[in-house]
Amino acid sequence: MGEIMMKTRLGRLALDSPITVASGTFGTEYFEIMDALGKPILPQDKLGAYICKTITPLPKAGNPPPRIYETECGMLNSIGLPNPGLQCFIDEELPILLEKLSIPLIVSFSGGSVDEFCMMLETLEKAEGIAGYEINVSCPNVENEGIAFGADSDVLYQLISRLAPLTNKELIVKLSPNVTDIGRMAQAAEAGGASSISLINTLWGMAIDWQTGKARIPRKVCGYSGKGVKPVALALTYQAAQAVSLPILAMGGISCWQDALEFIYA
Repeated sequence: MGEIMMKTRLGRLALDSPITVASGTFGTEYFEIMDALGKPILPQDKLGAYICKTITPLPKAGNPPPRIYETECGMLNSIGLPNPGLQCFIDEELPILLEKLSIPLIVSFSGGSVDEFCMMLETLEKAEGIAGYEINVSCPNVENEGIAFGADSDVLYQLISRLAPLTNKELIVKLSPNVTDIGRMAQAAEAGGASSISLINTLWGMAIDWQTGKARIPRKVCGYSGKGVKPVALALTYQAAQAVSLPILAMGGISCWQDALEFIYA
């Protein structure tokens, strides 16, 4: 049997593999563990790109624990986007990533307003070594009553149409699954100038301690991920693919190669 060719394209990016790590799953701590073990947990030659944890304009400590709860078919989390902030990321984390990575680096970032998003992209464009960006639109828009950018197609279009002219690099828009029409959101991203989309981000979920009647996580309604979300993720990926011609970076409940193949078919 001959060698299987895994090379593919994600919009403007040529990748050696269609497999990437989802934002937030591999921090710079991964490289510390790799150095301690003397070998990688996941060899980079199996990956097409590395997507970093979402960064924000200013440092965020995240939510206090408990902020993770394991469910029967997945996990609830209310991590709260802990990150060092934009400038610290550029000064301290980016050099580590560029030193350790042999694959393209995609930077995930989020802001509280359109102007914040634009400021972040303009700042990141001045840094060397970044192959592309993933725009996390699941955060609240402080200029629109706290409604997430990814929940309003008009606002999403306005955001992406402001960002797209600022870069020639890969511009991925990560869509929220917590909407009534994912196709409309995908179309808004495409019309705004996105070169690809990614989905899904976490679903809304909750767990209650039946003995106390209290939520397992103090923030109550949290992000739900894991194997249990795969049917929803597949359906939304299919609907988005029917609505736009953009490349799609799909995720949600994938735990084996057969799962990944289902998303390719979708």
